[in-house]
Amino acid sequence: MKIGLGGGCHWCTEAVFQSLKGVTNVAQGYIATADEMGNFSEGVIIMFSSEIISLETLTEIHLRTHQSSSDHALCSRYRSGIYTFSDQQKKEATILLKKLQVSFNKTLVTKVYDFGIFKPSRQSLRDYYYSDPNKPFCERYIDPKINLLREKYGLHLRSEDSLPLCTV
Repeated sequence: MKIGLGGGCHWCTEAVFQSLKGVTNVAQGYIATADEMGNFSEGVIIMFSSEIISLETLTEIHLRTHQSSSDHALCSRYRSGIYTFSDQQKKEATILLKKLQVSFNKTLVTKVYDFGIFKPSRQSLRDYYYSDPNKPFCERYIDPKINLLREKYGLHLRSEDSLPLCTV
């Protein structure tokens, strides 16, 4: 299966999903919705095995690792979204957002969109975190997300020797 996710810097989103068991590929770049093909936001397309990790778990992790309840100034660049590839997936993602809303104190701004088009990041930006996790950006912004995964989603983390998963 595949799903598109956006909601912050694609370097951060890429690292989060590269870290999970059942995710078989992460493509970092820019995603536009089917309704707004010229309006791109940072995001990732992930391929995953639903037998290993569910769409619900992926969605929950996604919501917990970016500002999913904040209507911040950079919402257009970092649109909080789930980009779906079928009507059934869109229906499932919409139900999941409603179900997961109860575990948040603020209203989620995350929306479900029909996937439109994807433009990959240039090669030098791919695998940003796992190519050098000691960069100041990684330590400041991505390490806290990886630590959250370790604390709350440890059963879903892949072993360090099986990282990363980054392609176009």
